[in-house]
Amino acid sequence: MSATMRAAVCVRAGGPEVLELRELPVPAVRDGWSLVRVHGAGLNRSELRTRQGHSPSVRFPRVLGIECVGVVAASTDPAVPEGTTVAAVMGEMGRAYDGGYAEYALLPNATLMPVATTLPWDVLAALPETYLTAQGALDALGIERGARLLIRGGTSSVGMAAAAIAAGSGVETAVTTRQASKVDALTADHVVVDAGESLGGSLREIWPDGPEYVLDLVGARTAVGSLRLVRRGGTVCVAGSLSGWLIQDFEPIAMIPSGTRLTAFHSETMKGRADVLQRIVSEVEGGVYRPNVDRVFELDEIVAAHRYMEDDQATGKLVVTLRHE
Repeated sequence: MSATMRAAVCVRAGGPEVLELRELPVPAVRDGWSLVRVHGAGLNRSELRTRQGHSPSVRFPRVLGIECVGVVAASTDPAVPEGTTVAAVMGEMGRAYDGGYAEYALLPNATLMPVATTLPWDVLAALPETYLTAQGALDALGIERGARLLIRGGTSSVGMAAAAIAAGSGVETAVTTRQASKVDALTADHVVVDAGESLGGSLREIWPDGPEYVLDLVGARTAVGSLRLVRRGGTVCVAGSLSGWLIQDFEPIAMIPSGTRLTAFHSETMKGRADVLQRIVSEVEGGVYRPNVDRVFELDEIVAAHRYMEDDQATGKLVVTLRHE
């Protein structure tokens, strides 16, 4: 193992250009932490927002990346020995400590999820955060078979994953997209183009009584509107921050219809759920779920990758792969 590694370092808050490729020392293993040789990392909008300076707890310089997949290079956990293929998600990766945008990542043992798979690295890297978030959000909604689900933010990687999981569970789905050009890329029972106006009319043509459930991945900008779209007594789950984290002037009594439920999902609750991830990987290998990889970048293309993500060009997941000599 080399004493140094390549890493994409966010040197300060700003545009994509603040991500700089640098040569750093390979982190030294310490008790309770293991070293992972990173082969791929999914890109997430939370990393974009951290890079922009919207994560007050993050101190720069920092190697971003809230998830990665790879092979354990040095272990302090007998249950996850060297050579084990693992995925790691959240646990303050890329925020409190350096994350997946590097050839090696020193990670808390609690975040490591062993996985048996034949999938290539770029496909495996597209799954952990995306599919664990989608599954966890659907669990938070408590959807029953035969129900009607509206997914707002349907062209996001999580939205596409949630639609796939819901369809496989016998749920009728409608998804929204702001770009008509992306309609053909979506696989759902119904696709609604969100032109920034009320969706009520379009939705009533599909479901006159409205959906029983809404999974809102757009977030702050649309959460209150989602409460008006869901059938009275239904449930809205906010599980995304495409439009930010704060709902301005939120008045719960005035804005939540009586009997309607508003909940949220945070992917931290799925940290370490190797059993769920293994099931998802098996479903992808069996062709039940599609990985929905939009584009694969290499580490030295990280600036272009963030610019692509920031410009909302993706339909599905963006992935960075790392080549090791």
